[in-house]
Amino acid sequence: MASTNSYEIAPVGVLGGGSFGSAISNLLAENQPVILLTRSQEVADSINTTRQNRGRVMHENVRATTDAAEVANQCRLIFPILPSAGFRETIKSLAPHLTPEHILIHGTKGVDIQLPAGDQLTADYKLNPKKVNTMSEVILQETIVRRVGCLAGPNLAAEILEGQPAATVVASHFDEVIKLGQKSLRTPRFQVYGSHDLTGVEIAGVLKNVIALAAGALSGLGFGENAKALLISRGMVEMIHVGTHLGGDIVAVLGLAGIGDLIATCSSSKSRNFTVGYRLAKGETLTAILADMEEVAEGLNTLRISRAMANYLGIRVPLTETIYDVIYGEKTVEEGLDYLMKFPFYVDIDRSMFRRV
Repeated sequence: MASTNSYEIAPVGVLGGGSFGSAISNLLAENQPVILLTRSQEVADSINTTRQNRGRVMHENVRATTDAAEVANQCRLIFPILPSAGFRETIKSLAPHLTPEHILIHGTKGVDIQLPAGDQLTADYKLNPKKVNTMSEVILQETIVRRVGCLAGPNLAAEILEGQPAATVVASHFDEVIKLGQKSLRTPRFQVYGSHDLTGVEIAGVLKNVIALAAGALSGLGFGENAKALLISRGMVEMIHVGTHLGGDIVAVLGLAGIGDLIATCSSSKSRNFTVGYRLAKGETLTAILADMEEVAEGLNTLRISRAMANYLGIRVPLTETIYDVIYGEKTVEEGLDYLMKFPFYVDIDRSMFRRV
């Protein structure tokens, strides 16, 4: 196994020039050169000549390219920061250029599913959780790379780009991946914790997006902190309920990638998922909202997947069911809230959920 020393002076690669990819690129650039892969030659030219990426100021150590082979050939440590919908295809395109010496640490808070031809995630679709892949699993399936990890936490891109203090978790089964991720990302204003619970951290980062949709809706309706606290605490319970069926560990929900990210995304208009819920509550249609959003709100896809898995498992997930019915069904936001307030929750914490701890 290669020593981490061989990576110390090498440039680091980032796949994806969206807001989070830009934020991570700037953090990494404080410690080493960065090669950022973008799909658009126009964006690459703008970064390289003006230090601007669609209104975001890019660090002078960031160089952009549209050549995936160049990133793989020059960087042994690569951070895929991509939307879940295009993650597998991008990794496939990179795969021929990767070797077992590469290390990939992704920052995508979504999951991948491969449905049979013609199938769609309708309200009554039953999705076997075994058909759901985390992004680290996609990397393992599509490439020869074996040392993989993820980063997750309360990492609102806009705040990181402004240089505000923040922290994340780098999770991997390999100590050297965690240490290399920490060394590459840590700055005076960005703390990096480590975890060996790769699946738990990935799943926690994914599931909180569904709760953020509901938090935005509550805010859009004008409700206060009591309602938000109710949602966050009940949302955590539902995250644990669904997450354990995906192989996650309950403990991860208690850390930065779980409750930490949940608080941030349920409280900030800088969260894309929060913004979708907020605008729905203000009366806009989902079609209109998506039409003018620059980037993907991962919670919308996760919501369909979580609902379909609950159907397969035969478990009740009232928050997920209600948010689904509001966004993809006939319920209004007000009707959804009324339904949840009348739902017969009688037990605060169901201890049976902790049997796998």
